[in-house]
Amino acid sequence: MTEVSRTDDSFHVFDTTLRDGAQREGINLTVADKLAIARHLDEFGVGFIEGGWPGANPRDTEFFARAAAELELEHARLVAFGATRRAGGRAAEDPQLAALVASGAPVVTLVAKSHDRHVELALRTTLDENLEMVRDSVEFLRSRDRRVFIDCEHFFDGYRANREYALSVVRTAHEAGADVVVLCDTNGGMLPAGVREIVADVIARTGARIGIHAQDDTGCAVANTLAAVDAGATHVQCTANGYGERVGNANLFPVVGALEIKYDRRVLPEGRLADMTRISHAIAELVNLTPSTHQPYVGYSAFAHKAGLHASAIKVDPDLYQHIDPARVGNTMRMLVSDMAGRASVELKGKELGYDLSTDRDLAGRVVAKVKEQENLGYTYESADASFELLLRDEVRGSRDRFYTLESWRTISEQGPNGVSGNEATVKLWAKGERRTAVGEGNGPVNALDQALRTALEGIYPPLATFELVDYKVRILEGQHGTGSKTRVLIESTDGTSTWSTVGVADNVVAASWLALEDAYTYGLVRAGLEPTE
Repeated sequence: MTEVSRTDDSFHVFDTTLRDGAQREGINLTVADKLAIARHLDEFGVGFIEGGWPGANPRDTEFFARAAAELELEHARLVAFGATRRAGGRAAEDPQLAALVASGAPVVTLVAKSHDRHVELALRTTLDENLEMVRDSVEFLRSRDRRVFIDCEHFFDGYRANREYALSVVRTAHEAGADVVVLCDTNGGMLPAGVREIVADVIARTGARIGIHAQDDTGCAVANTLAAVDAGATHVQCTANGYGERVGNANLFPVVGALEIKYDRRVLPEGRLADMTRISHAIAELVNLTPSTHQPYVGYSAFAHKAGLHASAIKVDPDLYQHIDPARVGNTMRMLVSDMAGRASVELKGKELGYDLSTDRDLAGRVVAKVKEQENLGYTYESADASFELLLRDEVRGSRDRFYTLESWRTISEQGPNGVSGNEATVKLWAKGERRTAVGEGNGPVNALDQALRTALEGIYPPLATFELVDYKVRILEGQHGTGSKTRVLIESTDGTSTWSTVGVADNVVAASWLALEDAYTYGLVRAGLEPTE
């Protein structure tokens, strides 16, 4: 690891995704995953990356060994996590502290007990011995040229139970040489007003540099973190996308977004804020979790507008219904078309798709009416931009884009012995004056239909060979009756370079799927530059 440039040390953005974030249910990171996430966090510009607990488990030990050889961090310092020495021992002889030094990390975070009951019941030692454990451990690591941060576990609960003892832990760590003493809301039960009051009191009564580590059990981790900053904390511990044990930790991206944009505090290198959305999504992919669409700042829906009233205002000035320009955090504004849409929504969505409807009020009105009519039948265009664009093209052109004329389709599903099933579909259609019949087999009736339609058309329209269905969702619409309910199908397709989504609604899942497939093929061929032939 080489030191090239570092962010200002007057305020710390400390990321613990690789340690605390990895405790989230469903996350299981390999060493390669951890190295990749560390590179993304460094690229984003955080000041510190907590890599794990070397010596406590083999994976974290391997991570630090590989990091020393493979990680070239430009902005961040790597941090090793561990605990204060054992009760009754000496720091210089403690194997866990030795492992922290052996990790090669230039910074060490030590977790220490600051709640008197935890000292007596969990550590099974005296309050005075706990203070000696803190002092001895910090002084030992400082003597080994390590920068030391102390995480005061359960601090806020401990402060309320025994204020003087909790403060004595902070003082002891500070006097022993800890650079930062981090107040941990380990149970996540605090609210912003209480955090602000306690942090201010700790700073006034100890003189220590204070940090904040907030869990999100009350849904207030980001607010609690910012409340601590308001009270004077200059070190914030967060995780990417809020990953962490139970419901998670303070989310790195809203915290940094607020600090940079709302507080006007430069906590990232110049220009890196615009990478926030990309970094958030990249880390989500690495931990194998779908990015949250409604996450502040970076979510796909963070700057999506559906109501017609909003669209009318945004048409005049986007800032009227957006707290920031989404480009500042690498996101984009989206207009959603639904039965709540007015003319302004349709005009803005049309402009987004390359159609100027502002000079033709009748056309915009027809599109609005058609959208509301279709959504009354069960269609939704919020997640089916391709189907909406085809609807818009229909109204602009006065006719439907057609690359073939359907004669009929049918599917057959058979159940054989030993549970083996078969699905076959037949499609009959006309394309470019030629009648074509094709049969397809698949692992379900929809897959069989897709194969039959592809077989019928690929010889006429070569771009179809690149099309692939990548996602398929079915929803039974509310307000209907059991197996006789209407069904909505959303299909996502790709040509290998871009994706598009289409929707179909019918009385059964196969018919709805056919309609969505038809839109998917039609849109893909239009995108490929082909002209309709029917």
